[in-house]
Amino acid sequence: MKTLSALLLAGLLLCLQGCVPGQYMTKEGLTEGTPTDNSQIQLLTITPQLLQQSPQGDLNATVPQALLDYRPEPYRIGPGDTLYITVWDHAELTSPAGVQQQTVANGRLVRSDGTLFYPYVGSIKVEGLTLEELRAQLSSKLAKFVERPQVDVNVVGYNSQRILLQGAFMKTDPQPITAVPLTLGQAIGTATINADQANLGDMILVRDGKDYHLDLSGTSSNTRHSPAQDIYLKPGDRIFLPYNDTKEVYVMGEVMRPQAVNFRTVASINLTQALGRVGGLNPLTANGKEVYVIRGASNFENAPAKVFQLDARSPAAFALGDQFWMKPGDVVFVGPAGITRWNRVISQLLPSLSVISTAAYTNYSVNH
Repeated sequence: MKTLSALLLAGLLLCLQGCVPGQYMTKEGLTEGTPTDNSQIQLLTITPQLLQQSPQGDLNATVPQALLDYRPEPYRIGPGDTLYITVWDHAELTSPAGVQQQTVANGRLVRSDGTLFYPYVGSIKVEGLTLEELRAQLSSKLAKFVERPQVDVNVVGYNSQRILLQGAFMKTDPQPITAVPLTLGQAIGTATINADQANLGDMILVRDGKDYHLDLSGTSSNTRHSPAQDIYLKPGDRIFLPYNDTKEVYVMGEVMRPQAVNFRTVASINLTQALGRVGGLNPLTANGKEVYVIRGASNFENAPAKVFQLDARSPAAFALGDQFWMKPGDVVFVGPAGITRWNRVISQLLPSLSVISTAAYTNYSVNH
């Protein structure tokens, strides 16, 4: 029977060889494309150099090139605009309501069909024209009645082209597009962000039916140039700033209390704080070298998931963790130490050994 027991034990060990129960990952496994394809994973080590390149934990924010490439065209007149047309030395054409009236009172409204009426010229189509193009047309037509007319055109009421703002702004009134190009930074500055409720980590700019997600959570006008200052707005753009509902970071693996960590303000909790909320690393089972932050695993189609690794075996490592800001949906995973993996093998093996021992004892009792 002893021979049978030895054979059963050897068989169980053979079955378990190379298969370690429990949940863990290794850097080697990631670089070799296991368990997922290497094209879907980007492994990055958290170092001072990495944090310096991407301050405030803004390690996954990119501005679409299409937004950066857009440059506004000269302003084009549209229905609803009010124009002030000056013909020098001809007050009856410039200020028909009287020079004592305000400029707006002498303005000429562009009608809904894109036309306006002007003396000696009649009804003229102005929609889609630049100010310079309209000035040239009026000068040409008035030359038949006015000797060498000097014409100037200005917009005194911008009403045809607007951008819309929704969400966590203090002022959500539509903002006009004018002859002076408007940037995203200027627009949100005028609207005034509700700092207590806004989620700057996922601002959405809707343009021509396409949504552009922008992460502005890591920017500050005092410490860093905001990419919002480089994005010019286009007539019809819509800006949506979502409300900052409760966010979660998931901390699991060899920590004292694996759980979801809640927070409200984007970029308000760093890696060290997240680990602290769960009681820190388990000193008996954790492998301090294997602290990972998994980010972006829900959207492999657009970009590979990022896996950030922190070697937390020295106290100095937590200084890096203080500068690594978490994002909603991040998964923090702490791998087990080698002895932990062996203990898990033994714990799963012991019930089988108990069965073998019982069978051997029964066989010995029957034979003796």
